Amino acid sequence: MEHAATSIPLSRRKTASRIAWGKIGAMTVLIVTAVIALFPMYWLFANAFTPISGTPPLTPILVPAFKLDNFQRLLGGTKYYANWMLNSLIVALTVTAWHVIFDTMAGYAFAKRRFPGRSVLFWILLSTLMIPIHVTLIPLYIITRRLGLIDSLGGVILPGTAVVFGIFLMRQYIQTLPSELEEAARVDGAGEFRIFWEIILPLCKPAVAALAIFTFVRFWNDFLWPLIVLNKAQNYTLTVGVANLQGEFMTDWGVIFSGAALAALPMIAFFLAFQKYFLEGVRMGAIKG
Repeated sequence: MEHAATSIPLSRRKTASRIAWGKIGAMTVLIVTAVIALFPMYWLFANAFTPISGTPPLTPILVPAFKLDNFQRLLGGTKYYANWMLNSLIVALTVTAWHVIFDTMAGYAFAKRRFPGRSVLFWILLSTLMIPIHVTLIPLYIITRRLGLIDSLGGVILPGTAVVFGIFLMRQYIQTLPSELEEAARVDGAGEFRIFWEIILPLCKPAVAALAIFTFVRFWNDFLWPLIVLNKAQNYTLTVGVANLQGEFMTDWGVIFSGAALAALPMIAFFLAFQKYFLEGVRMGAIKG
């Protein structure tokens, strides 16, 4: 054994040691980063399961009491919480479905089809990403009011369908797909819609999953526009409703923590449902990049 150990060159042993310590260092950094990133979420759920009266404690609650007092007060004393949850689901799922379908089709057209003005139209769409959303709030409100969509979910959903980030994302991904597949399908007599549905769309699952996650999380968490458009309490989305749980003279922070914790569950479930394709898309993008 000693002879085998001494037979390994010293330089190789030093290299192996540096690699091992490098892996340990990288793993330590990743663990610390994950703890820092996830700790606010843990603190939220710890406060939600711990009865709180008055101001919440400034020091983090490391071990929650695992009691449902806050949730009981939330569901028993908040009249429209179920409405808020349903409204947020309708808005987020509707806008997500719209972008998954139409952004993928538009991305395919910009990536693979040739038509006059393609580049100019794409850059015009892309330039809208540079316009701050706050600049468009007043004209958007005027248009929504003239359409009679104030204080309705349609007024929240309609502006969300005009976001063009998904078109850019899908166009960039579809450009990496080999064109030989489409050409072979056209030789076999397949039309454009069949090529898109049976060839392009199955190959785009990772990018579609990433687009679905980004869109769902964005519009589930959207606060400013629903706050402007919605007036009646029963029409609020979850973010606006939870924000309005704060009282003028006294705030039940236990109810707010429990409401925010329940609001986070659909986002977590949505990510877990699509994480396989999402992570696959990240890996494929890293390899192709």
